[in-house]
Amino acid sequence: MKHVYLSWQELEELMSQLIVKLNTPYDAILAITRGGIIPGGMIAEALKMKEVLTAAVLFSDEPAQRTTLSWPRFLQFPTDNLVAGRKILVVDNLWRQGRTIMAVKGRIEIAGGFPELAVLHWKQKSSFFPEAAPDYYVQITDDFIHYPWQRIDDSDYRVRAQPVYS
Repeated sequence: MKHVYLSWQELEELMSQLIVKLNTPYDAILAITRGGIIPGGMIAEALKMKEVLTAAVLFSDEPAQRTTLSWPRFLQFPTDNLVAGRKILVVDNLWRQGRTIMAVKGRIEIAGGFPELAVLHWKQKSSFFPEAAPDYYVQITDDFIHYPWQRIDDSDYRVRAQPVYS
């Protein structure tokens, strides 16, 4: 597995490739924190959408509990009336195991909404859901992707993960 460091320009190109694939229009965008916030905002801007919702989902850090049966904790999620009967574009940067995006999809469906899933990168081989796939993606990869909004210690123009003391 290699490390890929995306620039903002490369991100914009990936976003353009994703946006042209989407089955518009949507009633709302639901961005998954944290990785889906910037891609969700970029899609909302491109599609001139005002209704952008967020979901924050937490799974246990315990290795023994990291399975497809792990129960998610929704720290933040739109009320059912905001998704019921509506076509919702769910956005995240990456589908690695698929647990977070599939939990969000399930919760939207239970509320009576119609989710479509969009990610930039799909790690198909590491997915806990071999029968499922994002509706829209740009690349299938096994690489470790570093997005330009993430903190990276080895780059001058990004925020350092640890403060520098003199």
